[in-house]
Amino acid sequence: MDVYKYFILLLLVTSILPIVKSKEQLSSRECEDLGFSGLALCSDCHTFAEYVKNQELVSDCLKCCTEDSDDSISKITYSGAILEVCMRKLVFYPEIVGFIEEEKDQFPTFKVQYLFNSPPKLIMLDDEGQHKETIRIDNWKREHMLQYLREKVKPTSAS
Repeated sequence: MDVYKYFILLLLVTSILPIVKSKEQLSSRECEDLGFSGLALCSDCHTFAEYVKNQELVSDCLKCCTEDSDDSISKITYSGAILEVCMRKLVFYPEIVGFIEEEKDQFPTFKVQYLFNSPPKLIMLDDEGQHKETIRIDNWKREHMLQYLREKVKPTSAS
């Protein structure tokens, strides 16, 4: 009888462990190192999962996100964005080059900033032009950048 109880307990623990582990949260520094400091809401991770089919990346994103609250607006938007990248490394990112050459003009508040040795990242700006979020985009495709900016950057008002 004791062996049976031990077996049931072992089954219970092994089935609960993955659930507990999936809710593991990483420190903000670990998240920034992984490139997920800008994906604040878990709904952003779910959107991210639609475009990036790498389960490990999605899992890391979910470890860095904050649950969307019912009373908050789940769609955070920004007043502008900066694509920061090293000009010498652009040769390794043809999707980003294509975006810069053919798509960036769709976003009047979008700027490209070249910084030596910087990995490609989007810096999202608030109404005062201050940096609010940073998102690494090393493996993003052009259409992912387009969709993300369309969803996250407020359209400019005629002034």
